[in-house]
Amino acid sequence: MTGKLLAIDQGTTSTRSVLFDASGALLGSSQIELPQIFPKPGWVEHDPDLIFKQAVATAQATLKKCGVSAKDIAALGITNQRETTVLWDRKSGKPVHNAIVWQDRRSAALCDMLRQDGHEKMVVQKTGLLFDPYFSASKIAWMLDSPDRSIDGLRRRAEAGEILFGTIDSYLLWRFTDGQVHATDATNASRTLLFNIHTQDWDDDLLALFNVPRALLPDVRDCAAHFGTTSPALFGGEITIGGIAGDQQAAAVGQACFESGQVKSTYGTGCFALINTGEVPLTSANKLLTTIAYRLGGTPTYALEGSIFMAGAAVQWLRDGLGIIENAAATEEMAKAANPESSVIMVPAFTGLGAPYWDSSARGALFGLTRDTGPAEIVRATLDAVCFQTRDLFDAMAADGCTTPSAIRVDGGMVANDWLMQRLADLVGVPVERPHIIETTALGAAMLAGLQAGIYESPLALSRNWRCQKRYEPRLDNTQRDQLYLAWQDAVSRTRGNLGK
Repeated sequence: MTGKLLAIDQGTTSTRSVLFDASGALLGSSQIELPQIFPKPGWVEHDPDLIFKQAVATAQATLKKCGVSAKDIAALGITNQRETTVLWDRKSGKPVHNAIVWQDRRSAALCDMLRQDGHEKMVVQKTGLLFDPYFSASKIAWMLDSPDRSIDGLRRRAEAGEILFGTIDSYLLWRFTDGQVHATDATNASRTLLFNIHTQDWDDDLLALFNVPRALLPDVRDCAAHFGTTSPALFGGEITIGGIAGDQQAAAVGQACFESGQVKSTYGTGCFALINTGEVPLTSANKLLTTIAYRLGGTPTYALEGSIFMAGAAVQWLRDGLGIIENAAATEEMAKAANPESSVIMVPAFTGLGAPYWDSSARGALFGLTRDTGPAEIVRATLDAVCFQTRDLFDAMAADGCTTPSAIRVDGGMVANDWLMQRLADLVGVPVERPHIIETTALGAAMLAGLQAGIYESPLALSRNWRCQKRYEPRLDNTQRDQLYLAWQDAVSRTRGNLGK
């Protein structure tokens, strides 16, 4: 056995595989863009079978690129877009419907009805989450009771145990093990609205509330655990699967946020900030989520999380929707070139607003347009929106009693943009630290697999590998920072729907 660790990072807009050595050094990677499916406004889907094929293809390509084989891999870790929901046939493994993506809003009416019926207090107490179509439970309920004739009889089959549910990690695990293992980890389970984060088990009251049969559900394991082995046919030999975590929790592990009060903020399709709160779950009074940061040795460590739906996805819209950039990398120079006196503000509420607003009826808007507004000003406003939304989260954390962090550890594709990282430090008022390896989501999955494989003796060993590549200090004074933030808050108020009135 060697110390090489393979990670599969299945995200919202791409699937990638990354190979690391025991020190955390990146040896090679492969990535494929994942097509998005938009059947109706507010609906977002993925093809689960394509996701599996991409995971296999990228892993095979990475192994080939690095000149290694299955026998050289100590363990495989999986990390995934969370909440995205798949139902599949137990016998064939074939999905019964496209995966319903975490961004999808089709089950908003069900969530509103259950909230109005007075169930939210119980749900918050048990899960740490809020009623929102973001989470998996209402997506499952929609599929089981959909009028779509293509899935007639699905509820009957689900109750008979013929259908299985999983988040993307669980579906990949089923396919990787040739249908031998139906399991997930505690972090992914904690994002379903069906898992009690205190008892660490699927909850009968929640299952009854959403009318979800227990027979659908996977076994819940630690983040570092034995999840079976891959089918030899996939990679030319078996590979032990030793780690699973949802993407944001995997990033927290990759950022070595193992001490209470440490914060990481990931900038990918969305933006997600997690603050480690230790072994006691902290209930938020400001609509942040109480979630499981990781579970090791049967003991959960909790976090408060703020979720922003649109970060990199807003930049993708600039490219694909407006056509004003060729690629994401172009945003840095365009933001630098923008008129510094421009007062354009973008509120990227394309699929509603996440924390701390949780307003599914909000819609995106641009404010402050003038005749001299051009593509550069719109690009800068889009990047500014990422920073302002991050401040929303940190202000909510502070109001919940969390101390201001000494630094924000950042990761994700957007953090390569130096202008954006400096702007983030300026508008939030906290130093920003970019690590030597920004592929921290994949790194976290690999590290969890390494813990299970015995390559690392404890999380402390993982912390020794973390290194800061660049630190950005705030440059704006408090008066300037607060004036800009007040303008942002005013713009947000103008985009709010009925929930904001």
